[in-house]
Amino acid sequence: MMTWQDYIIVDPSVCHGKACIKETRIMVSVVLDNLAAGLSYEEIIASYPSLNRESVQAAIAYAAELTRERVVGMPA
Repeated sequence: MMTWQDYIIVDPSVCHGKACIKETRIMVSVVLDNLAAGLSYEEIIASYPSLNRESVQAAIAYAAELTRERVVGMPA
């Protein structure tokens, strides 16, 4: 079973400590931005060939984990 920890790193010496896909400098936020823009897994992987379906899914799982840990206030 895949876990996001197998694919995501946070290292102060890589991308200023932003969460990245392991062995790349592709930030999780870039993957999520592409998904939010409506790109498919295949389109993202075509743009970033060092990614695979599991690493894209790991980015989603990482984001889901963050939402469980932190509440973001919404304007009224």
